[in-house]
Order: sequence, then structure tokens, then C-alpha cells
Amino acid sequence: MSSIPEDYQFNQKHLLGLADYSKEDILYVLEQAKTFREILDRPVPKIPTLRDKTIVNLFYENSTRTRLSFELAQKRMGADVVNFSASTSSTKKGESLKDTIRNISSMKIDMVVCRHESPGVPNFLTQCVDASILNAGDGAHEHPTQALLDMFTMQQIHPDLTGKKIAIIGDISHSRVVRSNIMGLVKIGAEVVICGPKTFMPKFIEQMGCTISYNLEETLAWCDIAMALRIQLERQDHTPGLFPSLREYHDLFGIRMEHLEKYPDFKIMHPGPINRGVELESDVADSDRAVILDQVTNGVAVRMAVLYLLSGGNRV
Repeated sequence: MSSIPEDYQFNQKHLLGLADYSKEDILYVLEQAKTFREILDRPVPKIPTLRDKTIVNLFYENSTRTRLSFELAQKRMGADVVNFSASTSSTKKGESLKDTIRNISSMKIDMVVCRHESPGVPNFLTQCVDASILNAGDGAHEHPTQALLDMFTMQQIHPDLTGKKIAIIGDISHSRVVRSNIMGLVKIGAEVVICGPKTFMPKFIEQMGCTISYNLEETLAWCDIAMALRIQLERQDHTPGLFPSLREYHDLFGIRMEHLEKYPDFKIMHPGPINRGVELESDVADSDRAVILDQVTNGVAVRMAVLYLLSGGNRV
């Protein structure tokens, strides 16, 4: 907490993206998450801090880890939870997003966790309701809680991430995780290299403060932590042919056991879901160099911290 001024106050109402959060905001969330991570290790991992709050999980896009993680975090804190699924809602009858959220808001809710395939939807919701809005992923824009849990997991390996070398490898263009991670990591002082095929590199990405590499070997030799990303085929409908085949991609950019033997220092992360045999060899994903399951556990703690702070909590 030495990087956070003593008179610092967390004044955020929403979590729409890490673009809106300062270095101090990010470090403060991560510091608070340590306490919630300890709570998860208790025999009864529950606290009643949100027992008077009602939270709606508004998911218009498929999700497993993120949705379960948020729901578990909410229930661990005693909140009343309402789960909304677009596939079984009035949206199938033509109801607009605006009408849906206003109808839900009229039921006196305090927070909305939103996941949507279109960028900007969480921001739009702030104009429709007074509740706090948490972005659980909007298109290829941002996924801030995933980036926060990634940084929290990195801190367990390297408590001070200043100057640490973080490599993000894979489908950069279509990933919302990478955008939030670059913004967050650069703000707290880490060095970030993104690595992948040229067809997976967005224009002007270096303006976010990262460096581009097209050479996996050089990247793995350089980094302290390597985060592999899934190839997001579902977001490539309008741009087919970005790479010849999954096999060739794995040969050029997949992390294999031979890399672990050749470069013995870096740790492996992955936001999930993993395509085994594509971005990671199966044995690599299951190796003791991987902290992928730690990311999942830490996700609950980080989301508990975010929910607590946005509900008006200051210090645990």
C-alpha cells in the first residue's frame, strides 16, 4: 500500500473498464482482495457485508467462469442475487435493452453485473439506471475484473509488479482481456509485450504502452510471466482466414513442454477457456509452472472486493 497516499479514498461508483481507474484505484482493489482471499480459506467462507443488497447478473452472452465466479462472490457476501439470461427473457419477444434494464431497475436493485456482446453496453446502462454497473465483458472492448484477478495472481508470484516483464500471447485483436490487462499493468508499472501473428495485431496497439513481438522464442526468453490467450473463432466471422490452421498456429505460437525446459523461469497463465493443443500443450496447462486454477480461485476474491467497494465499503 506504500504507493497509495494515506488520504486516498476510493470514489468509483462503477467498474466499466480499467481505462477509468487510476493506478491507486487498481492497487487499492488488489490490496482489498487479499482480505477476501483469506476469507475464502476459512471453514465457513462467508461474510454478511452485502446482506441488504440486491444484485442482478445481466448476461446477454454465454459465460461459465465469470458468471459462476460473480454469483459465488455475491452469495459468499450474503447478497440477494437475481440471474437474468437473455435466452429465456422477453428480449426474445423484441424487448429492448433499455426497457429490460428499466424494468429490472424498478424492482429496486443496487448493482448490475453486465456481460454483452456489444462494446459500450455497460456504459449505456449507467445512463438508464442509478445502480452501480460492473462490466463482466463487453464485446472485444474490456473485461476489467478478469484483468484485476490476473494482476492479483501475478502479485502472488511477484508482490511488486513494477518493472516485471509480462508477455500476452495469442489472439490480441479479438480479446477484451488483453486490453484491460495492458491498461492495468502499464498503470502499475509493469512492462508488457504482446506476441502473436501479424494478422492478430490491432492497429496502433503500441499507443497503449506495450511492445509487439512476432517471435515466441524471444518472448518466452524475455518474460517473467506468459499469459496465453484463446483464439476467439466466434469473433472472427467477418474476417476469416487470419491464420492457415490451428496446427500451424500451435507450431508457431503454442507454448510446449520444450519451452518450459528451455526457459525455466517464467510462469504460465490463461484467462480460460483453454484450447488444449492450440495455445497451450495439454501437459503445459497441467504443469506446476501454470497458475491457471489459482486465477479461478482469485477471481472470486477479487470480485468480492470489487462488489464490496462499489457498494460503499471502504476498508475490510
